[in-house]
Amino acid sequence: MRCKLLTTALSLTIFATYAQVPGRQMHWTADGNAYAAVEQGDLVQIDIRTGRKTTLLPKEKLRQPGGSLPMPVTDFAFTPDSASVLVFTNTARVWRYNTRGDYFLINRATGQVRQLGQGAGVVARPAQSLMYAKLAPDGRSVAYVSEHNVFVEEVATGKIRQLTADGTRKRINGTFDWAYEEEFGCRDGFRWSPDSKQIAYWQVDATNIRDYLMLNTTDSNYSHVVPVEYPKVGESPSPTRVGIVSVSGGPTTWLKLPGDSQQHYITRMEWFPSGESVIVQQLNRKQNESRLFTCNPATGGTKEFYTETGQKWIDIKSRWSRDNPVGWEWLYTGNAFIWVSEKDGWRHLYRVSADGKKETLLTPGAYDIATISHIDEAANQIYFIASPENTNQRYLYRTRLDGKGKAERVTPAGLAGTHGYTISPNGRLAMHTFTNYQTPSAREWVSLPDHKAVDPAESLTARLKTVAKPNVRFFTITTDDGVTVDGWMAKPTDFDSTKKYPVVFYVYGEPAGSTVNDDFSVGQNRLFNGDMAKAGYVYVALDNRGTPNLKGADWRKSIYRQIGRINIRDQAMATKKLLAQHAYLDSSRVAVWGWSGGGSTTLHLLFQYPDIYKTGIAIAAVGNQLFYDNIYQERYMGLPQENRDDFVAGSPITYAKNLRGNLLYIHGTGDDNVHYDNAEVLINELVKHNKQFQVMPYPNRTHSISEGEGTAQHLKTLYTNYLLQHCPPGGR
Repeated sequence: MRCKLLTTALSLTIFATYAQVPGRQMHWTADGNAYAAVEQGDLVQIDIRTGRKTTLLPKEKLRQPGGSLPMPVTDFAFTPDSASVLVFTNTARVWRYNTRGDYFLINRATGQVRQLGQGAGVVARPAQSLMYAKLAPDGRSVAYVSEHNVFVEEVATGKIRQLTADGTRKRINGTFDWAYEEEFGCRDGFRWSPDSKQIAYWQVDATNIRDYLMLNTTDSNYSHVVPVEYPKVGESPSPTRVGIVSVSGGPTTWLKLPGDSQQHYITRMEWFPSGESVIVQQLNRKQNESRLFTCNPATGGTKEFYTETGQKWIDIKSRWSRDNPVGWEWLYTGNAFIWVSEKDGWRHLYRVSADGKKETLLTPGAYDIATISHIDEAANQIYFIASPENTNQRYLYRTRLDGKGKAERVTPAGLAGTHGYTISPNGRLAMHTFTNYQTPSAREWVSLPDHKAVDPAESLTARLKTVAKPNVRFFTITTDDGVTVDGWMAKPTDFDSTKKYPVVFYVYGEPAGSTVNDDFSVGQNRLFNGDMAKAGYVYVALDNRGTPNLKGADWRKSIYRQIGRINIRDQAMATKKLLAQHAYLDSSRVAVWGWSGGGSTTLHLLFQYPDIYKTGIAIAAVGNQLFYDNIYQERYMGLPQENRDDFVAGSPITYAKNLRGNLLYIHGTGDDNVHYDNAEVLINELVKHNKQFQVMPYPNRTHSISEGEGTAQHLKTLYTNYLLQHCPPGGR
């Protein structure tokens, strides 16, 4: 949510934007000319045009009660009267991000510090238990979640009111379960009403969802079970509903959305700016029908006003707005909003009236938008990221909100690559970032829409340092199936076209990500100890059909019910064509590796096309699609009750008996995302067929395999040694 903050001493209004993941947003002044940040322990305000810094709260006042050292600040917000600062600190990870911790209110004048959750009214909240604390629009209260319940605390008195009391590990108020967070980007699960009198919140009831039981065998003399509530594919979703509760307490009014709550998802929710209604997006279980409702917070009554259906899945907001994946882009004080749809085959922006009766296409043409960057109602403009000519790059565009204009590129010509923008509230300034395959990420402040550097001496063009990569090139290749895929290739440093070199493919291949993007990571392998090009490898990445490139809905959705087949064939056929076209590629030394979905792709390629791929390193792979979560798998594969054969045909274990090459399989036993049971069923299948391979379990490591002293270096060493041994480098 957004909350206005006044800094009285400076006569400014600071805009604090709380992202789904605290600390990932900038805190702008209302005039858009400055922002607040923590620098060297002080909370300061920085004027973008002049560079002038003003201390808002010195580090001496950023201390916990009784402490002598400044507290590390993950995020912060000012009360509207500017008297106090709300600070988020001492954080802990919940699934992927550090969204749980402690919150303190610090009086700027006196330095008095008060920890939230410790005031009068209820039992003190445990340390590191508060999540998503947000000031009310009027600044008089703070709401937060602690141990699956919603609380409100008065700023002036510290009095606490508990608004929900039924929260448990499996009945979750104000936040979400693992699947909602992972697959919909839903984390912050409650919203203040504009008048600060009510809170709308999600409740996820996972009481009937089975636990996946992880086993911790290293942290005590006896092993203990770590349960993770996890709805696997084919299991009904957790019933989810939205309730409205008064901040003074009392019963919750539940929104009366139609349909079986175990066969639907509630993916977005927000108050209308007037505060009179709540708007909700509901998806059916197959995620191919989206319905919007206006909801009466007093009665819970709902009215459907906008519906979209498709034969395949409908993407949700986290695809194009990761900082605010469940909110709304309102226009004209709530009389209209921005909507994103692929209904005409391309991801386009629409302006939709609040009653759903009128919609206007804002971005016509045969191209996709990637993300929404900024809405400037005063200038009748919306800014967005797109790349119609080269889908591996990203540029800033804008067009008119009234639908009467054409898309205009704002990013100047000359810097080909990937551009990003964080735009000020008034749309006149932006933090501009840039990278391409030869340029490490760099940034500058620019004015908009002219895109001029605020400080010419600090402009990107004046100080960019490129790294020559003459061995790297982008290419396209058309397979014998008539499919044209994008790729990049990094040749050995001492390349000799008369010799043959080993080739290593880096793969992902599923709808969640792509590998062929014009950024500085191209040609680099973070798991290889050393430089692959200097070692004598050809390094390649390809993007098959089904990857989320800006090539239209047909490209992206061709993988529906085909994961493990169409994407694998595209990779294999493109590899076969590359080997045939380039005599310097040694077909006897072909390796492939990937992580997560890329690990699954690696297994498939090694098993389904053993004549092509000789060595594979698969990390944290889904071995059996029936073991992964319901939201992801059912979105892209359908329901196993209806088309189970597709899941079987798309699972690596189905083809494990074909292994002929070298396989290194790596997995963390504490992976709460892709569970370790994927590793064990795969191992069993390989053993069954007497297939020899190497496996490396990392005890209690999660999906990132990053925890524990020495883990990162051990993984790199393991990976590198295996590649060197089984796919030797150098020209022959």
